[in-house]
Amino acid sequence: MRVSVGLPTGMEGLTYPIPFSEPKTVIRIAQHAEALGYHSVWGNDHMTTQQYVRAEFETPPRFWEPLITYAFVAAATETIRFGTGILVLPMRRDIVVTAKQIATLDHFSGGRLEVGLGIGAYREEFDALQPDSGLTRARIIDEGIPALKMLLSERVASFDGDFFKFRDVELYPKPKQNHLPIYIGGNNAANLRRTAKWADGWLPAAVHVDHLRVNVRQLRELAAAEGRDPNNIEVAPQYIVHIGKTREAALERFGETQMCAHLTSLRKSTLKDQGTLSHEDINLIGTVDDIVERAIALREAGVTHLCGLYFAANSEAELLDQMQVFAEEVVPRIR
Repeated sequence: MRVSVGLPTGMEGLTYPIPFSEPKTVIRIAQHAEALGYHSVWGNDHMTTQQYVRAEFETPPRFWEPLITYAFVAAATETIRFGTGILVLPMRRDIVVTAKQIATLDHFSGGRLEVGLGIGAYREEFDALQPDSGLTRARIIDEGIPALKMLLSERVASFDGDFFKFRDVELYPKPKQNHLPIYIGGNNAANLRRTAKWADGWLPAAVHVDHLRVNVRQLRELAAAEGRDPNNIEVAPQYIVHIGKTREAALERFGETQMCAHLTSLRKSTLKDQGTLSHEDINLIGTVDDIVERAIALREAGVTHLCGLYFAANSEAELLDQMQVFAEEVVPRIR
Protein backbone atom coordinates (compact mmCIF):
# COMPACT_ATOMS: atom_id res chain seq x y z
CA MET A 1 0.00 0.00 0.00
CA ARG A 2 1.41 3.35 -1.06
CA VAL A 3 1.33 6.33 1.29
CA SER A 4 1.38 10.01 0.36
CA VAL A 5 0.99 13.40 2.01
CA GLY A 6 -1.44 16.29 1.56
CA LEU A 7 0.17 19.57 0.50
CA PRO A 8 -1.56 22.78 1.70
CA THR A 9 -1.94 24.49 -1.68
CA GLY A 10 -5.49 25.58 -0.89
CA MET A 11 -5.88 24.74 2.79
CA GLU A 12 -5.10 27.92 4.68
CA GLY A 13 -8.23 29.02 6.55
CA LEU A 14 -9.78 25.61 5.88
CA THR A 15 -7.74 22.83 7.47
CA TYR A 16 -4.91 25.09 8.65
CA PRO A 17 -4.96 28.49 10.37
CA ILE A 18 -4.07 31.85 8.83
CA PRO A 19 -1.18 32.38 8.31
CA PHE A 20 0.21 28.91 7.52
CA SER A 21 0.93 28.23 3.86
CA GLU A 22 3.94 30.36 3.10
CA PRO A 23 5.50 29.30 -0.23
CA LYS A 24 8.63 28.17 1.63
CA THR A 25 6.44 26.08 3.96
CA VAL A 26 4.77 24.31 1.04
CA ILE A 27 8.17 23.53 -0.47
CA ARG A 28 9.57 22.30 2.87
CA ILE A 29 6.64 19.92 3.34
CA ALA A 30 7.27 18.42 -0.11
CA GLN A 31 11.00 18.10 0.55
CA HIS A 32 10.35 16.53 3.97
CA ALA A 33 7.94 14.04 2.36
CA GLU A 34 10.59 13.10 -0.19
CA ALA A 35 13.27 12.65 2.49
CA LEU A 36 10.93 10.43 4.52
CA GLY A 37 10.13 8.19 1.56
CA TYR A 38 6.51 9.11 0.90
CA HIS A 39 5.24 8.21 -2.56
CA SER A 40 3.79 11.62 -3.47
CA VAL A 41 2.27 14.90 -2.29
CA TRP A 42 -1.26 15.98 -3.19
CA GLY A 43 -2.60 19.55 -3.19
CA ASN A 44 -6.12 20.82 -3.71
CA ASP A 45 -7.65 23.56 -5.84
CA HIS A 46 -9.55 26.64 -4.63
CA MET A 47 -10.03 29.93 -6.48
CA THR A 48 -12.05 32.09 -4.09
CA THR A 49 -12.59 32.25 -0.34
CA GLN A 50 -15.62 30.43 1.07
CA GLN A 51 -18.16 32.52 2.97
CA TYR A 52 -17.67 30.75 6.30
CA VAL A 53 -13.90 31.35 6.06
CA ARG A 54 -14.50 35.06 5.41
CA ALA A 55 -16.69 35.15 8.52
CA GLU A 56 -14.05 33.43 10.69
CA PHE A 57 -10.86 35.18 9.55
CA GLU A 58 -10.27 38.87 8.99
CA THR A 59 -7.30 38.15 6.72
CA PRO A 60 -8.11 36.21 3.52
CA PRO A 61 -6.38 32.84 3.06
CA ARG A 62 -3.71 32.28 0.43
CA PHE A 63 -4.89 29.69 -2.08
CA TRP A 64 -2.03 28.69 -4.39
CA GLU A 65 -2.80 27.40 -7.88
CA PRO A 66 -1.67 23.74 -7.75
CA LEU A 67 -0.11 23.28 -11.19
CA ILE A 68 2.06 26.38 -10.87
CA THR A 69 2.96 25.36 -7.31
CA TYR A 70 4.07 21.97 -8.58
CA ALA A 71 6.45 23.58 -11.04
CA PHE A 72 8.32 24.98 -8.02
CA VAL A 73 7.99 21.69 -6.10
CA ALA A 74 9.47 19.85 -9.08
CA ALA A 75 12.44 22.22 -9.15
CA ALA A 76 13.05 21.74 -5.42
CA THR A 77 12.79 17.92 -5.37
CA GLU A 78 14.16 15.00 -7.36
CA THR A 79 12.02 11.88 -7.06
CA ILE A 80 8.74 12.51 -5.25
CA ARG A 81 5.60 12.50 -7.36
CA PHE A 82 2.80 15.04 -7.01
CA GLY A 83 -0.91 14.91 -7.69
CA THR A 84 -3.87 17.25 -7.83
CA GLY A 85 -6.30 16.24 -5.16
CA ILE A 86 -8.38 17.52 -6.85
CA LEU A 87 -8.25 19.83 -9.87
CA VAL A 88 -11.75 21.32 -10.11
CA LEU A 89 -12.66 21.14 -13.79
CA PRO A 90 -15.92 23.16 -13.57
CA MET A 91 -13.87 26.17 -12.41
CA ARG A 92 -11.50 25.89 -15.41
CA ARG A 93 -13.25 27.24 -18.46
CA ASP A 94 -10.37 26.78 -20.93
CA ILE A 95 -9.61 23.09 -20.82
CA VAL A 96 -7.07 23.37 -23.66
CA VAL A 97 -4.91 25.63 -21.49
CA THR A 98 -5.33 23.21 -18.57
CA ALA A 99 -4.23 20.31 -20.77
CA LYS A 100 -1.21 22.29 -21.98
CA GLN A 101 -0.22 23.09 -18.39
CA ILE A 102 -0.52 19.42 -17.40
CA ALA A 103 1.58 18.18 -20.31
CA THR A 104 4.23 20.87 -19.77
CA LEU A 105 4.49 20.15 -16.05
CA ASP A 106 4.81 16.42 -16.66
CA HIS A 107 7.78 17.03 -18.97
CA PHE A 108 9.57 19.58 -16.81
CA SER A 109 9.18 17.35 -13.74
CA GLY A 110 10.55 14.28 -15.50
CA GLY A 111 7.18 12.52 -15.59
CA ARG A 112 6.17 12.85 -11.94
CA LEU A 113 2.62 14.22 -12.25
CA GLU A 114 -0.64 12.49 -11.32
CA VAL A 115 -3.99 14.19 -11.97
CA GLY A 116 -7.04 14.02 -9.74
CA LEU A 117 -10.21 15.60 -11.12
CA GLY A 118 -13.53 16.48 -9.51
CA ILE A 119 -16.46 18.87 -9.19
CA GLY A 120 -15.22 20.55 -6.00
CA ALA A 121 -16.43 20.61 -2.41
CA TYR A 122 -18.08 24.05 -2.46
CA ARG A 123 -20.79 24.96 -4.92
CA GLU A 124 -20.40 28.62 -3.94
CA GLU A 125 -16.98 28.70 -5.65
CA PHE A 126 -18.49 27.47 -8.90
CA ASP A 127 -21.33 30.00 -8.64
CA ALA A 128 -18.79 32.78 -8.11
CA LEU A 129 -16.70 31.82 -11.15
CA GLN A 130 -19.44 30.65 -13.50
CA PRO A 131 -22.56 32.58 -12.43
CA ASP A 132 -24.29 32.32 -15.81
CA SER A 133 -23.32 28.83 -16.97
CA GLY A 134 -26.80 27.29 -16.60
CA LEU A 135 -25.15 23.88 -16.25
CA THR A 136 -24.57 21.65 -13.25
CA ARG A 137 -21.06 20.83 -12.11
CA ALA A 138 -21.81 17.18 -12.78
CA ARG A 139 -22.73 17.91 -16.39
CA ILE A 140 -19.55 19.93 -16.84
CA ILE A 141 -17.19 17.31 -15.46
CA ASP A 142 -18.86 14.60 -17.54
CA GLU A 143 -17.80 16.67 -20.53
CA GLY A 144 -14.45 17.68 -19.09
CA ILE A 145 -12.99 14.28 -18.32
CA PRO A 146 -13.27 12.84 -21.86
CA ALA A 147 -12.32 16.21 -23.39
CA LEU A 148 -9.16 16.39 -21.31
CA LYS A 149 -8.22 12.77 -22.02
CA MET A 150 -8.73 13.42 -25.72
CA LEU A 151 -6.41 16.45 -25.69
CA LEU A 152 -3.72 14.50 -23.82
CA SER A 153 -3.82 11.43 -26.06
CA GLU A 154 -5.07 12.17 -29.58
CA ARG A 155 -2.84 13.75 -32.24
CA VAL A 156 -5.54 16.23 -33.23
CA ALA A 157 -8.63 16.72 -31.10
CA SER A 158 -12.02 18.39 -31.47
CA PHE A 159 -14.86 18.56 -28.94
CA ASP A 160 -18.28 20.20 -29.13
CA GLY A 161 -19.92 20.21 -25.72
CA ASP A 162 -22.22 22.58 -23.92
CA PHE A 163 -19.40 23.90 -21.71
CA PHE A 164 -16.14 22.82 -23.36
CA LYS A 165 -15.58 23.44 -27.05
CA PHE A 166 -12.45 23.26 -29.21
CA ARG A 167 -11.71 22.40 -32.81
CA ASP A 168 -8.71 20.92 -34.61
CA VAL A 169 -6.31 21.30 -31.66
CA GLU A 170 -2.92 19.64 -32.02
CA LEU A 171 -1.68 19.79 -28.45
CA TYR A 172 1.95 18.76 -28.42
CA PRO A 173 3.97 17.47 -26.74
CA LYS A 174 1.77 14.99 -25.01
CA PRO A 175 2.66 14.19 -21.37
CA LYS A 176 6.08 12.62 -20.82
CA GLN A 177 4.55 9.55 -19.19
CA ASN A 178 3.17 7.05 -21.69
CA HIS A 179 0.13 6.83 -19.44
CA LEU A 180 -0.60 9.83 -17.23
CA PRO A 181 -2.47 8.56 -14.11
CA ILE A 182 -5.92 10.12 -13.72
CA TYR A 183 -8.00 9.85 -10.56
CA ILE A 184 -11.60 10.88 -9.92
CA GLY A 185 -12.37 12.54 -6.59
CA GLY A 186 -15.66 12.39 -4.71
CA ASN A 187 -17.59 9.97 -2.53
CA ASN A 188 -20.91 9.49 -4.28
CA ALA A 189 -22.12 6.84 -6.73
CA ALA A 190 -21.68 9.14 -9.74
CA ASN A 191 -17.95 9.38 -9.05
CA LEU A 192 -17.67 5.61 -8.76
CA ARG A 193 -19.22 5.40 -12.23
CA ARG A 194 -16.85 8.06 -13.58
CA THR A 195 -13.88 6.21 -12.13
CA ALA A 196 -14.96 2.90 -13.62
CA LYS A 197 -15.45 4.49 -17.04
CA TRP A 198 -12.52 6.87 -17.34
CA ALA A 199 -9.95 6.76 -14.55
CA ASP A 200 -6.99 4.92 -13.10
CA GLY A 201 -8.00 5.56 -9.51
CA TRP A 202 -10.76 6.65 -7.15
CA LEU A 203 -9.97 9.44 -4.67
CA PRO A 204 -12.71 9.74 -2.02
CA ALA A 205 -12.52 11.77 1.17
CA ALA A 206 -12.65 10.18 4.63
CA VAL A 207 -14.84 7.11 4.11
CA HIS A 208 -15.51 4.79 7.05
CA VAL A 209 -13.95 1.39 6.49
CA ASP A 210 -17.33 -0.38 6.44
CA HIS A 211 -18.71 1.99 3.82
CA LEU A 212 -15.47 1.80 1.87
CA ARG A 213 -15.71 -1.98 1.67
CA VAL A 214 -19.13 -1.65 0.02
CA ASN A 215 -17.88 1.11 -2.30
CA VAL A 216 -14.92 -0.98 -3.43
CA ARG A 217 -17.22 -3.86 -4.30
CA GLN A 218 -19.45 -1.49 -6.28
CA LEU A 219 -16.45 0.01 -8.07
CA ARG A 220 -15.19 -3.42 -9.09
CA GLU A 221 -18.60 -4.37 -10.44
CA LEU A 222 -18.84 -1.13 -12.41
CA ALA A 223 -15.33 -1.56 -13.81
CA ALA A 224 -16.07 -5.12 -14.92
CA ALA A 225 -19.24 -3.88 -16.63
CA GLU A 226 -17.05 -1.39 -18.55
CA GLY A 227 -14.85 -4.28 -19.69
CA ARG A 228 -11.97 -3.22 -17.43
CA ASP A 229 -9.86 -5.18 -14.98
CA PRO A 230 -10.89 -3.88 -11.52
CA ASN A 231 -7.44 -4.71 -10.18
CA ASN A 232 -6.00 -1.97 -12.37
CA ILE A 233 -7.97 0.76 -10.58
CA GLU A 234 -6.39 2.34 -7.51
CA VAL A 235 -8.48 2.88 -4.39
CA ALA A 236 -6.88 5.97 -2.89
CA PRO A 237 -8.88 7.60 -0.09
CA GLN A 238 -7.76 10.71 1.77
CA TYR A 239 -7.80 10.75 5.57
CA ILE A 240 -6.90 13.09 8.39
CA VAL A 241 -4.08 11.99 10.69
CA HIS A 242 -3.11 12.95 14.20
CA ILE A 243 -0.84 10.78 16.35
CA GLY A 244 -0.57 11.08 20.13
CA LYS A 245 1.15 9.25 22.96
CA THR A 246 -2.32 8.17 24.09
CA ARG A 247 -5.63 8.06 22.25
CA GLU A 248 -7.04 10.64 24.64
CA ALA A 249 -4.15 13.01 24.00
CA ALA A 250 -4.53 12.62 20.24
CA LEU A 251 -8.26 13.34 20.37
CA GLU A 252 -7.80 16.34 22.63
CA ARG A 253 -5.14 17.90 20.41
CA PHE A 254 -7.10 17.11 17.24
CA GLY A 255 -10.11 18.94 18.70
CA GLU A 256 -7.95 22.06 19.08
CA THR A 257 -6.88 22.16 15.43
CA GLN A 258 -8.30 24.09 12.51
CA MET A 259 -8.62 20.71 10.80
CA CYS A 260 -11.39 19.69 13.19
CA ALA A 261 -13.36 22.86 12.48
CA HIS A 262 -12.98 22.31 8.74
CA LEU A 263 -14.23 18.72 8.82
CA THR A 264 -17.26 19.85 10.77
CA SER A 265 -18.05 22.42 8.06
CA LEU A 266 -17.90 19.75 5.33
CA ARG A 267 -20.64 17.68 6.95
CA LYS A 268 -23.11 19.77 4.95
CA SER A 269 -21.42 19.06 1.62
CA THR A 270 -18.59 16.64 0.78
CA LEU A 271 -18.93 14.61 3.99
CA LYS A 272 -22.72 14.68 4.36
CA ASP A 273 -22.91 10.89 3.96
CA GLN A 274 -21.00 10.36 7.21
CA GLY A 275 -24.17 10.77 9.25
CA THR A 276 -23.61 10.51 13.00
CA LEU A 277 -20.12 9.01 12.74
CA SER A 278 -17.50 11.07 14.56
CA HIS A 279 -14.29 12.32 12.95
CA GLU A 280 -12.27 9.82 15.01
CA ASP A 281 -14.53 6.95 13.89
CA ILE A 282 -13.44 7.55 10.32
CA ASN A 283 -9.97 9.10 10.28
CA LEU A 284 -6.54 8.04 11.53
CA ILE A 285 -6.51 9.63 14.97
CA GLY A 286 -4.95 7.95 18.02
CA THR A 287 -1.78 6.18 19.02
CA VAL A 288 0.60 4.56 16.55
CA ASP A 289 -0.97 1.18 17.33
CA ASP A 290 -4.49 2.57 16.79
CA ILE A 291 -3.54 3.98 13.41
CA VAL A 292 -1.71 0.84 12.29
CA GLU A 293 -4.77 -1.24 13.13
CA ARG A 294 -7.09 1.05 11.19
CA ALA A 295 -4.74 1.31 8.20
CA ILE A 296 -4.49 -2.48 7.96
CA ALA A 297 -8.30 -2.69 8.06
CA LEU A 298 -8.44 -0.19 5.19
CA ARG A 299 -5.92 -2.20 3.20
CA GLU A 300 -7.98 -5.35 3.73
CA ALA A 301 -11.08 -3.44 2.58
CA GLY A 302 -9.39 -2.73 -0.75
CA VAL A 303 -7.33 0.43 -0.26
CA THR A 304 -4.19 0.43 -2.39
CA HIS A 305 -2.99 3.96 -1.64
CA LEU A 306 -3.43 6.14 1.45
CA CYS A 307 -3.47 9.23 -0.71
CA GLY A 308 -2.75 12.77 0.36
CA LEU A 309 -2.92 12.24 4.12
CA TYR A 310 -3.57 15.56 5.84
CA PHE A 311 -1.87 15.85 9.20
CA ALA A 312 -3.88 17.86 11.72
CA ALA A 313 -1.56 20.58 13.01
CA ASN A 314 -1.65 24.27 13.75
CA SER A 315 2.00 24.95 12.88
CA GLU A 316 4.55 23.85 10.32
CA ALA A 317 6.76 22.29 13.01
CA GLU A 318 3.90 20.18 14.35
CA LEU A 319 2.94 19.03 10.84
CA LEU A 320 6.51 18.02 9.95
CA ASP A 321 6.82 16.12 13.25
CA GLN A 322 3.56 14.25 12.61
CA MET A 323 4.77 13.33 9.12
CA GLN A 324 7.99 11.93 10.55
CA VAL A 325 6.31 9.85 13.25
CA PHE A 326 3.92 8.38 10.68
CA ALA A 327 6.73 7.60 8.22
CA GLU A 328 8.99 6.01 10.81
CA GLU A 329 6.52 4.23 13.09
CA VAL A 330 3.39 3.52 11.02
CA VAL A 331 4.43 3.03 7.39
CA PRO A 332 6.84 0.10 8.00
CA ARG A 333 4.01 -1.81 9.69
CA ILE A 334 1.36 -1.36 6.99
CA ARG A 335 3.23 -1.92 3.75
